[in-house]
Amino acid sequence: MSCTVEERKRVRRAARAIREEVATESVDVLAPSASQYGEWTLDVVLRDTEGVPPEVLRELALAGLTLQPTPSQAGYQHVAATV
Repeated sequence: MSCTVEERKRVRRAARAIREEVATESVDVLAPSASQYGEWTLDVVLRDTEGVPPEVLRELALAGLTLQPTPSQAGYQHVAATV
């Protein structure tokens, strides 16, 4: 299995787990060509939270993803993570 396929699967698994565990506004999996980071990217907007919840950090760690710095907006926390 190619590295790219495995990376995509890891990002998708994390996306599913985060959708199930926390209140999200949106959860997107971006291909390297669509991501500003040039890698498979998980892009999440969380509702009603200050900072990144431990459940989200755990899923990112389990998937081996790297949290990218992103600004929060009033009432929403934006999370981006790459393989």
